[in-house]
Amino acid sequence: MRPVSSFTASVDLPLRASSVPLARRLVRDVMRSWRAPQDPEDAELLVTELVANVVDHAGGHVLTLELSLAGAWLRVGVLDGSAVLPVVRELSLTEERGRGMQLVDAIADRWGCEEHRGGKRVWFELSPAAVGEPTGP
Repeated sequence: MRPVSSFTASVDLPLRASSVPLARRLVRDVMRSWRAPQDPEDAELLVTELVANVVDHAGGHVLTLELSLAGAWLRVGVLDGSAVLPVVRELSLTEERGRGMQLVDAIADRWGCEEHRGGKRVWFELSPAAVGEPTGP
């Protein structure tokens, strides 16, 4: 039986487009250092969508990226100063944008959002079972 491990990390990033690739890189590097069993590409894609949403829609100057690994579950959260909650929009073939939360909903094992100090935290979780499992029918 594998011992249960718990790790946490948090970093503040400037609220600008350059934070999107930085957040992706941080997630990849932290997952590698923790030897997280999830597919890092899934986590990188989802954090890209969450941070891009914050950059596009939230006000303020900073966002916070949180990561935790409890047992074998990875949880990634993005905090911002906007109280406006994200929406999973209907798929539109004519729009080039607006699919971020659809991706989060499709790939994450669990996700949600909650109020946090006048803003919100949007988070997703990936289970270790997601590694290498087929995603199609």
